[in-house]
Amino acid sequence: MTPIDILIGLVLLGLGLTAGYYLHRYRTEVKLKSQQDKADNILKIANEQARLIETHARESATKIVQAAEAEIKERRIEVNREADRLDKRRVELDGRTERLEQRDAALNKRQSVMDKRANDVDRLFEDQVKKLEQIAQLSQDEAKKELFAAVEKEARSDMARIIRQIEAEAREEGEKRARKLIADAIQRVASDHVAEVTSSVVPLPNEEMKGRIVGRNGRNIKAFEQAAGVDVIVDDTPEAVTISCFDSVRREIGRRSLARLILDGRIHPAHIEKIVEDETKAVDKVINEAGEQAAFDAGIAGLHPEVLRMMGRLKFRTSYGQNQLAHAVEVSKLAGILAAELGANVEWSKQGGFLHDIGKAMDHNQEGTHATLGAEFCRRYGVQPVVVNAIESHHHEVDQDTVEAVIAESADAISGARPGARREDLEAYIKRIRTLEELSASFEGVAQAFAIQAGREVRIIVKPDNIDDLASARLARDIAKKIEETMQYPGQIRVTVIRETRATEYAK
Repeated sequence: MTPIDILIGLVLLGLGLTAGYYLHRYRTEVKLKSQQDKADNILKIANEQARLIETHARESATKIVQAAEAEIKERRIEVNREADRLDKRRVELDGRTERLEQRDAALNKRQSVMDKRANDVDRLFEDQVKKLEQIAQLSQDEAKKELFAAVEKEARSDMARIIRQIEAEAREEGEKRARKLIADAIQRVASDHVAEVTSSVVPLPNEEMKGRIVGRNGRNIKAFEQAAGVDVIVDDTPEAVTISCFDSVRREIGRRSLARLILDGRIHPAHIEKIVEDETKAVDKVINEAGEQAAFDAGIAGLHPEVLRMMGRLKFRTSYGQNQLAHAVEVSKLAGILAAELGANVEWSKQGGFLHDIGKAMDHNQEGTHATLGAEFCRRYGVQPVVVNAIESHHHEVDQDTVEAVIAESADAISGARPGARREDLEAYIKRIRTLEELSASFEGVAQAFAIQAGREVRIIVKPDNIDDLASARLARDIAKKIEETMQYPGQIRVTVIRETRATEYAK
């Protein structure tokens, strides 16, 4: 390559670079001009929009200012109107205050006059009281006491009259209802027994049998008493011996065994033991059958066999001559009828009546009353708590929690109180009558006391100077409560207090 070629190449290179430079500069200026035009357009649009927004804002501000001025104008008018109203009200209150002040002044003046008159009245009242005390020769306190005494006497008289009236109405209505229930129950339970007594006398075919019963040196009678657990009384009673024992079941075993020995004729210690053992089993069977039959007759099911067996022992137990098992069946039926009439639980009432005296079959073996023993026994064998409460409370040893307990007690009283159901010996009867009269006469203010109606009523005559009408009613309740707490008696006892006032004068 020649230097000319190199020079030409360099010239061409310089021209090319110069041309490229100016071309690039031209394109850059064109691009800058285009961008400048766009920026001017954007600025122009922004200025136009700003002008429009400013115009709109000015218009909105003008409207807001106008609305605010209008509202301020209305508020100002309203405030002026309220101010006028307050001014008018102030004027009225000022006038009313002035009138009240005038009235207050008048009232103060009138109060002064009234105070003066009250002082005059008090002074006159004191003068009148002093004059009355001088005339009556009584102080004010003494007069008050006499007045209070007179008022109290009159009030007590009215109270006694009201109490008697209420008690009479309640008694009349209660007696009607009770009479209907009791009559219906008694008519529906027609018992076929009046007084059943378990016999302890064994008849003999002849007097020679007494010697055979006693045996040589008394060996037969000793063997019999030891085997049966009873006492054999051989006395002068013709053709009879007596079996004595506090246990009615053992007494029955002894009676049956002795009767069988007399009929058999073989009376010696070995045969006696065999006969007593056989009769003990027979009586146990009778007891079980009697308990089951009694429960069937009473319409009661579901009792434990031990409870039925214990009830069967009552077949040989009496109270005032009344057989206790038959009495239990009768009480159960009466309790069922009363419960049905009163809307109580019939089943619980019947069970309570049937089992209420079950403790009498065991009270000779354990300590405690028959009601407590019977309740504990039945509780042990799963009897309902309601029935247990009826057994335990039928003599008020514990509180009666249910109406079924009250029904059982009422049925027991009905069964025992009906004529002919029970009997007692003359000595116990006379002792009960005398105790009843002495107890009634022991109260203060009692002049005389008389027991009538075979001890079913006691009439008390009181001293009229010591006992008033109200105290008479209170005395009757106290005596009745004392009788309930201290005496044992069949049925119920009526307490009647009689107060008689006599006025005596003499014509001269």
